[in-house]
Amino acid sequence: MPLNIVLIEPEIPNNTGNIGRLALATGSRLHLVKPFGFDIDDKRLKRAGLDYWQHLDVIYYDSVDEFFKMNETQKMVFLSSHGTKHHWDIDFENELFLVFGKESVGLSKNVTEKYSQQLFKIPMYSESIRSLNLANAVSIVTYEGLRQMHL
Repeated sequence: MPLNIVLIEPEIPNNTGNIGRLALATGSRLHLVKPFGFDIDDKRLKRAGLDYWQHLDVIYYDSVDEFFKMNETQKMVFLSSHGTKHHWDIDFENELFLVFGKESVGLSKNVTEKYSQQLFKIPMYSESIRSLNLANAVSIVTYEGLRQMHL
């Protein structure tokens, strides 16, 4: 399994479905942390994930605390527009956890402060935009990781 994609409290089913499809395409594991902004059997999630969802390696967590407790020994990086280092500076390696926050507000302040040394951003070259679509951001970072690892 090359990478672990973590979505903390995802809100938009279409994004989660597309990210699930991406995880399957890249051989990555998807970690979904509740609460969700949708039902896991939402038609929009299934439509975006198509008929691939059944093949996906996905782990569900009931809370952020449970996620961190169960994965406390794993190497993680956190993606946020508040990061000071760029995503291409991540030291990608197999099994690395790529942690993304929810669409509306990103990662919590508690997470960004606690893991500030592991906080990265995707550069944006316009001041007219504050963030990228979550599915696009996950795609950019995941494929950069595969490129760097030559997979």
